[in-house]
Formats: sequence, structure tokens, C-alpha cells
Amino acid sequence: MSTVLVTGGSGYVATQLVAALLRAGNPVRVTVRSTDREAELRAAVRRGDADDTGLELVVADLSASDGWKAATAGCEEVYHVASPIPYVQPEDPDDLIVPAREGALRVLRAARDAGARRVVLTSSFAAVGYTPKPGAEFTEDDWTDPDTPGLAAYPRSKAIAERAAWDLMPRDGGDTELVVVNPTFILGPTITTELRSSMQLIKAMLDGTMSVAPRARMGVVDVRDVADLHIRAMAEPKAAGKRFLAVADGPTTSFVEVAEVLRHRLGPLAARVPTQEAPGEDRPRPVIHNDRAREELGWRPRAVETTIVESAESLRDLGLLEA
Repeated sequence: MSTVLVTGGSGYVATQLVAALLRAGNPVRVTVRSTDREAELRAAVRRGDADDTGLELVVADLSASDGWKAATAGCEEVYHVASPIPYVQPEDPDDLIVPAREGALRVLRAARDAGARRVVLTSSFAAVGYTPKPGAEFTEDDWTDPDTPGLAAYPRSKAIAERAAWDLMPRDGGDTELVVVNPTFILGPTITTELRSSMQLIKAMLDGTMSVAPRARMGVVDVRDVADLHIRAMAEPKAAGKRFLAVADGPTTSFVEVAEVLRHRLGPLAARVPTQEAPGEDRPRPVIHNDRAREELGWRPRAVETTIVESAESLRDLGLLEA
């Protein structure tokens, strides 16, 4: 069994993916920008009920070519999960767009040169449904237009990077296949103690930092189901050349509805979650279809309420809600 490569191995999604691959018996190589936090990464994998003896770390950065030849060597399967995610929007959008686009192309070319069979790239619903559409109903055929007025740098970066990946493969991808996973808002238990954007919001709800819920309507998907969809997308021969939306079944939700679930299910732990939504005009509640993932890959996502509750419980269990 050849080694599987996962880029950005210390992240929220990547640690769950790495743990799932290790549990299945795959040797896994991960790229990190530095080995300074190797102990924490291995601890996260063990929290995911995986044996970390099959885990190898290599240093490679999306912004530089060094390290990618060694990272991809001997890997038939590559999961490109790493992507810049800003804590605040940059003043210059290119500070986010260029690393996302060039990083994706750098990984794809390295995978091609290494003779990889397939790359599964983690994109986002931000590359699908951030351009207004009548009816707000979205499938994998939809694309965010990077020139949409007022579009923030992050969704622009996701749309541009994914387009660049698809443009590269028919022209210069060799025999390497590309599959893309487009998750909606990712929640679910964290096994890493370094919180990223979505879990930071749940923490802010629970610790009282967020006094008013942002006015937004979004699809939600469990991080464990995102990892599972990546693995299914790698395994299914007919998935080559396709995008797969990752979203839980049922209607999309809002932050104030997330808060209501927390308050209803978690009692005192959720005593400080917001009860009011920020003022403003509601945009249409999006309808996001996961039919392709369900029908072609046999994917079955968890219920949103389960995901929300277990997100909060993981923060509590890791001591991340303590003052």
C-alpha cells in the first residue's frame, strides 16, 4: 500500500482526514509549514482514535516550490486540503488569492510529476454559490463569479484557485485525475486545539464573546463527513473530473438557529449563547443539493443538530471553553 499525501496536515479538516486514513490502515504523509507543533499534530491524530506510528511529516509551504517533490514522491493518492484562511480579510485581495491559486497549481504539478493517480482537492461552497442567483438553489454546475460586486477576498480566492486547477488538468495534468470537494460551513468535533474560523464562532457563542448572532444563512456539514467524502471521492473511479458539494440533508440554517440548538440541547453550557440576530435584511435562504455525493458516492451525512451539539461538546472536552 503506497503512502497517501495530505497537505496542510495540522488543520481542522486535515486532522480528521488523516485520522480516518490511518484507521483504515493507510500510511500517511502530511505537509506542514514547520515541525514545531509535531507533538500536537500527533496528539490530535490519537484523539481521532488512530495510531500515529504510520504518520510521516514533511515541510512544504504553498508559497514556495521547495519540498513538494519530496512530499509527493511515491504517492499515488494526494489530498490537497491546505489553503490560506484569513482571520481577517486582507487589505490587498491578492495576499490571499495568489497563494491559494499558486499553491493549488504547485501541488497539482508536483502530484503529476510524481505520477499520482488522483488528486482530491478541497475547495468550498464559496467557489459555487457566492454569486446571487434567482431562487438561491445551487448544484455543482454553479460557480461563483470572482468579479461579483462586493465579493470578499476569501470566496474570490476559492473560486479562482479551483478554476485554475480545472484549467490546468486537461492541458497539463498528464495522467493524474482531479476530483474536487466543495464543503459548506464546516462544523463538528475538533481533534486539534488550534481553532479555525468555524469553531472559533461556536466558541464565541458559548463563552459570551458573541453577543449577537451574525445574520447569515448557510449550509452546514460535519467535519467527519467531509473527511469521509474525500475518501469516497478518491476511491470511486467514476468520480474523476467531478465536483461534489458537501452539505447535510435538509434546509440550510442560520447562526441564530445554531444558537437555539445549543441552548436547547446543552443547558448551562450554552447559557451565554446569543438570543438575538444582528439587524439587517435577510437574503434568500439557499437551497444546496448534495444529490451527486449521495447517489454517486453513497455518502450519508450526519444530521445538523448532531453536528452542532458535538462541536460544542468537543470544545468542552478539550478544555477550550475555560477562562
